[in-house]
Amino acid sequence: MGKRIVVKQSKEQAIFSMIVGLIFVIIGIMIAIPNFGLFGIFWTIIAFLIFASSVYNVINKKGLPSWSAEIEDNKIELNEDFEMKLRKLNRLKEDGLITEEEFQIKREEIMREKW
Repeated sequence: MGKRIVVKQSKEQAIFSMIVGLIFVIIGIMIAIPNFGLFGIFWTIIAFLIFASSVYNVINKKGLPSWSAEIEDNKIELNEDFEMKLRKLNRLKEDGLITEEEFQIKREEIMREKW
């Protein structure tokens, strides 16, 4: 099971979107609907939805997410990494590159790590 991360607009972005959405709603009511009929209605509805979602993001602390991502649990990779560190350390000792004392000190450090 992974962890879910949600990102939303900053307050400044939401205020800017709210102002632009309001301008588009006014353009839709004053110009688009009288001149373009059904397209003007569609334009105004979309502009109102942009305005409303931006107002919600400004008012509400949580807000609407701009995007979200699921991050998978990496416990398996951590265990493999842990095992690889120990094997590598053991190889260094067997090859005579580190002493038994250095091996024990480093092994204890690795064992204290979260795994």
